[in-house]
Amino acid sequence: MSIRKLLLLLKPIDPYPFLRSEGASLIKNPQVLKYLESRCKVHRNAINFCQEILSKKQVEWKPISRNDVSNPIRDVDMVITVGGDGTLLHASHFLDDSVPVLGVNSDPTQAHEVEELSDQFDASRSTGHLCGATVENFEQILDDILHGRVVPSKVSRISVKLNSEPLLSHALNDVLIAHPCPAAVSRFSFKIKNKDGDTRPKTVNCRSSGLRVCTAAGSTAAMLSAGGFVMPMLSRDLQFMVREPISPGTTSTQMHSSFKPDQSMDVNWYSDHGTIYMDGCQVRYNVQLGDTIEISSDAPVLNVFLSKRV
Repeated sequence: MSIRKLLLLLKPIDPYPFLRSEGASLIKNPQVLKYLESRCKVHRNAINFCQEILSKKQVEWKPISRNDVSNPIRDVDMVITVGGDGTLLHASHFLDDSVPVLGVNSDPTQAHEVEELSDQFDASRSTGHLCGATVENFEQILDDILHGRVVPSKVSRISVKLNSEPLLSHALNDVLIAHPCPAAVSRFSFKIKNKDGDTRPKTVNCRSSGLRVCTAAGSTAAMLSAGGFVMPMLSRDLQFMVREPISPGTTSTQMHSSFKPDQSMDVNWYSDHGTIYMDGCQVRYNVQLGDTIEISSDAPVLNVFLSKRV
């Protein structure tokens, strides 16, 4: 595939507008303020650097803020996101499997900074698990892509049907189904179904704080934090976990597992209110009492240029 037309999708240049109000800083701790201002500067410099590199290449490109994307991304050969995983996740909801994406982590975590400031606050920056480049290697990776020396990886996504109707968005990391109030109990049941219609012997009934289902890419995110396991990046399996189940009893062993590409999960929702959250807060859909939700890996893959370390 010849790549000649690019879209540069950017995290907002000033990601912390709350830092100042009428000329006065809202952050009183000077070290926290210095840290946040440094993050803004590093990100701004990364954007300028990527634009300078692109200007030297024989490609057509244009920059756009991620906040200004509202329609499917078409008529480009590739998307480059500059930010972190959140920016790439945002872009993924406007991409099908025909346009590959490269993420540039504009503000990687600095180990020495985290160690130095750990007694005062969390100085972590961007993880960039899905980002295949930083400013340090962006030009080399870009050249490899433009000359066909590397190809994107086919990363699985999650397909969701609500009352048998497919939702327009596909989750790259995970899907969380929960009550919109985090303190409320969610009531639902689920079962794993084979594509031929056969199901596991028993429906699992749950009272909990919700249900999370993740892809391989998302298995290093919230799922891992909750006690899940890391999956090979190119696996098509989906992992699920019932969050904080109440008195699971004999079904406790069925609260966390995975299912295959030839299977799906059927969920019946028994609470008055609920929300399907895709990739954190990127996309959300409301559900109500009696709704059915089908979850599977029957979604177009996302072609992502990943780091060699993944």
